[in-house]
Amino acid sequence: MIITPKTRVGELLDAFPQLENVLFELSPSFAKLKNPILRKTVARVASLQQAAIVGGLKIDELVNRLRNEVGQGNFAGDTETEMEFFSAPPEWFNVAQIKARFDATPIINSGGSPMTEIIAIAQKLQPGELLELKTPFVPAPLLEILRDKGFNVYLVQNEKEVISYLRNNKSEDIS
Repeated sequence: MIITPKTRVGELLDAFPQLENVLFELSPSFAKLKNPILRKTVARVASLQQAAIVGGLKIDELVNRLRNEVGQGNFAGDTETEMEFFSAPPEWFNVAQIKARFDATPIINSGGSPMTEIIAIAQKLQPGELLELKTPFVPAPLLEILRDKGFNVYLVQNEKEVISYLRNNKSEDIS
């Protein structure tokens, strides 16, 4: 396996189990991979590019560190991060449009995966309505899925959590 930003974390750890400790060393956020449920769910869909966002790392540093650990040398391809979520509040953001709130932190901290539940809540939103989602880290794979389903994404990070605002931007059914 050649390690690139698009490599799935689960596939990486299946091919190179010794890299698990390197991930733990790079970011405390990756310690959640010890949880068997998250390992089977999130790690199977999350790319290294998404993991870098979760871990607060630069994608080129993450990929090159992992590649160097297994003797692949530095990555020569494009490592630009496509997902820029933190910004000034976008023009569509309006707290009056928040129609659902969900704190996923207790589920994540207890080892569960709230992805299915969050998607179900998001699917019930009408066009223009917002879901306020609280998590202990940037839920990059989920945000990418919802973006693909027609949602706008805006994030705010404070000392203890990340708050994602997800806006249904489609007029048709998003399921």
